[in-house]
Amino acid sequence: MRFAKIERNTNETKIAVELTLDGTGQAEIETGVGFMDHMLDLFIKHGLFDGKIIANGDTWIDDHHTTEDIGIVLGQVFREALGDKKGIKRYGNAFVPMDDALAQVIVDCSNRPHLEYRVTPTLNAKVGTFDTELVHEFLWKFALEARINLHVLVPYGLNTHHIIEAIFKAVARALDDAIQIDPRVKGVPSTKGLLT
Repeated sequence: MRFAKIERNTNETKIAVELTLDGTGQAEIETGVGFMDHMLDLFIKHGLFDGKIIANGDTWIDDHHTTEDIGIVLGQVFREALGDKKGIKRYGNAFVPMDDALAQVIVDCSNRPHLEYRVTPTLNAKVGTFDTELVHEFLWKFALEARINLHVLVPYGLNTHHIIEAIFKAVARALDDAIQIDPRVKGVPSTKGLLT
């Protein structure tokens, strides 16, 4: 079973994450940031992971520290659960429409962290009370800690909520694609012979 569990405590946040990569989409999410609860639930469901994400942060200031730290810990857990990467497909790609919006996500589980975020700034800087610039912050910290190359492309979309929802679903589905075991792959899928 590809599973990991990490707790991280700082003066700003307390984060506990458990993740099973080969799951059925069962989620237990409680972060204190309502919009992130919704997005993380989508991430677990559409990635067909099983996950528990519990966070307590200084949300009386704003949602920044909590959102960023969830990205850090979720990335660490993902990387640990993935293990030595032997036999994985390595690359994943997903297109996800959400009403008026379309997101494409391409991922490489390469141990070369990078985020390419090609999302035109939207008219609404907030969804409810959530600052939408935190989506980039979350994804960058997730990619950095998971040590993945993550490209997020949104060619169009009118509704900010729909755009972000399409992104989270596409990230999950692209990752699910990349981590699948391909019986034709012997060792790790790299001519270097190393992905860790």
